[in-house]
Amino acid sequence: MVEQTVAATNAIVTLDVPIPQVIWGWMITLNMWAKSIGTGVVFVGAYLLARYSNVVGEKVKIWMPIISFVFLNIFLLFTLLDLHQPFRMWHIFFYPHFTSAITVGAWMATLFTGIIFVMSLIVVKKYILKKECKLENLYDPLFKFAVVLAIPVTMYTATIMGESTARELWQTPAELIQMLLAALLCGSAVFLLIGGTWSYEVKRDLAIILGSSAFLSFTIYMGEYYFGHMKAEEVAAIIAYVKDNGVYHSLFWAGQWIAFIIPMALVYFSLKNRNGSLLYLASFSAIVGLYITKHVWLIIPQLLPLS
Repeated sequence: MVEQTVAATNAIVTLDVPIPQVIWGWMITLNMWAKSIGTGVVFVGAYLLARYSNVVGEKVKIWMPIISFVFLNIFLLFTLLDLHQPFRMWHIFFYPHFTSAITVGAWMATLFTGIIFVMSLIVVKKYILKKECKLENLYDPLFKFAVVLAIPVTMYTATIMGESTARELWQTPAELIQMLLAALLCGSAVFLLIGGTWSYEVKRDLAIILGSSAFLSFTIYMGEYYFGHMKAEEVAAIIAYVKDNGVYHSLFWAGQWIAFIIPMALVYFSLKNRNGSLLYLASFSAIVGLYITKHVWLIIPQLLPLS
């Protein structure tokens, strides 16, 4: 609705009215979930190569870039599909405005994916096709760049969410930590699933990463759940959607149990009894539950009318 037109500049002033629907839906949830896996395997893979290179080095070097590349492309695909004007995406690269978190994130994510792509080519040619690869010496230097870039790539979405008008629940500092913890949770879970023959010491370290990430994430969510109303009335109104009788109450707690509580319990009993088989269920539960948790946390602030 046009409110007025300024003749001197031809500027049009419009009324800022709320959009009465959820704008960021399952595509953004899938975006964040896939990005957590794509960057998480890089973080945890770097740890494994630094500490247990002689034991798991070759398997990590093979699977880490391939898994990361697959999930990064899922992340980028659904990011593109969610854009209102996807065919104008190239403007970000040819007419960039680096004051925008979206632009900075797009550049970093593209560079990061390109590095992972080259690493994947090296792995496929050397280890899978068993052919000589002239780029083999680039693997380790590229991996160092990938680890550095994985940090802002996994966290920049939190900045975009924090910029949203009147969405106090998506505070940037808390969301930055949650994005990083989600990556560590997924990365450790993925390697626990594919590292069935690894030694107990390797699985123990991965289990500790998984359990610690789940505990810290759960603590932050519970902090918002029980004390968020002290921060702002808007947060209290949003949290009401997951409180007793809230429309997302059951789904919220399902996510908390599947993503965090069950994995924490399974990790505890696994370490106590030196039983690695429980870690398969903990890992699968964490990955599935994280999607549910992220989805609820993404949707509930958008249910609150802004008018």
